[in-house]
Amino acid sequence: MPVRTSYAPLLVLVAAVLWSLLGIFGLLAGEGGASALEVALWRAVLGAGLFGAHAVVTRAPWPRGRDLALTIAFGVVGVAVFYGANQLAVRAGGASLASVLLYTAPAFVAVLSWRFLGQRLGVGEVVAVCATIVGIALISLGGGQRVVVDAASLGWGVAAGFCYSLYYIVGTVYFAKYAPSSVLTIAMAVGAVGLLPFAGAALPSTGALLPVLGIGVLCTYAAYLAYSAGLRRLAATRASVIASVEPVSASLLAAWLFGERLSWLGAVGAGVVVLAALRLSVPGR
Repeated sequence: MPVRTSYAPLLVLVAAVLWSLLGIFGLLAGEGGASALEVALWRAVLGAGLFGAHAVVTRAPWPRGRDLALTIAFGVVGVAVFYGANQLAVRAGGASLASVLLYTAPAFVAVLSWRFLGQRLGVGEVVAVCATIVGIALISLGGGQRVVVDAASLGWGVAAGFCYSLYYIVGTVYFAKYAPSSVLTIAMAVGAVGLLPFAGAALPSTGALLPVLGIGVLCTYAAYLAYSAGLRRLAATRASVIASVEPVSASLLAAWLFGERLSWLGAVGAGVVVLAALRLSVPGR
């Protein structure tokens, strides 16, 4: 059934809130006994299964030849490394910090698009990329309550942001040729295989099962469906603005559930990162 235009912003908002639960579920899974890489592995496994079923039901075309090879390479970096880095960032620094650092992705997108896709990098984009770096510096100087800002949390968080930026690049090149469900099925299956040697093949413990299912079903599959459905009836620029509620929602939930609070300097830095991401996501003024 087609999505009514009036519901489109709500669907994008739902997707953003679901994405904000990634760190929350990751911490809860850790309390239940699952390692960060085990959470990443089962996110990839569940995602591959759900998107695979979706692709079969909708009879989506599958990448072949050179496109298949590049999809496999994307699965290594965009799933195995990204999912692992994101969960390691959550464990190292907290859910709120990891969510904010994901918003370094638009800065990477701007640079990668200029370097590999021939897109112009104007003054505004250069300023926003520099602002992202300044924001990270402010966060590193600020710290916070139950928020650990060190080389590990910043390194894994920025690495996750870089890997996340590849979704924009891959989407630009391949989502016009193939259904995202088929591309993501292959990428997540490859990512799961890549994570397996580091995470092991044990099933999630009883205490970690529900959070892991939440990450796979809600934060990965359902969030994508809600966002893509909303995007069909909503301008991409407006959708990106609505989706920027993600780090705000993650920070509020982390403060409520785990007592995480950035210092005032860290909060300013987080705000700078998100504003820079908005500037890079919304063209023109």
